[in-house]
Amino acid sequence: MMKKILILCTTFICILSGCRKTDSVQNTEQKTGYKQVSMEEGLELMKKDSGYILLDVRRTDEFEEGHIPKAINIPNESIRTEEIAQLPDKNQTIYVYCRSGNRSKQASQKLVDLGYTNVIEFGGIIDYSGEIEKGRQ
Repeated sequence: MMKKILILCTTFICILSGCRKTDSVQNTEQKTGYKQVSMEEGLELMKKDSGYILLDVRRTDEFEEGHIPKAINIPNESIRTEEIAQLPDKNQTIYVYCRSGNRSKQASQKLVDLGYTNVIEFGGIIDYSGEIEKGRQ
């Protein structure tokens, strides 16, 4: 009898766990307020999009060593609680990346906290295989 109850409980837990899993992008957005996609997905979205901002949140020296073309640089450490002059439209789509994905997540959350409504975090430049620009923006 105890074995049947254990099997039943395990099955029930597995079913509940499976039912709770939905689209990971949607779950991330619900928890954080921003969308999180892979580098590949982000690049595909940008191909279909226009009027967006591509935001590199690495340090200035890292940005100058090489960045995705058309990116602007606002280091994560400089995003605080004040308005950001380079990002005047809080409804504009902003694609955010860094080196590995850690700082871009932090920066994306800070942007959402500042009232930006369409933030898409897509990881780090280490996963990018396209053309690289060097120098300042």
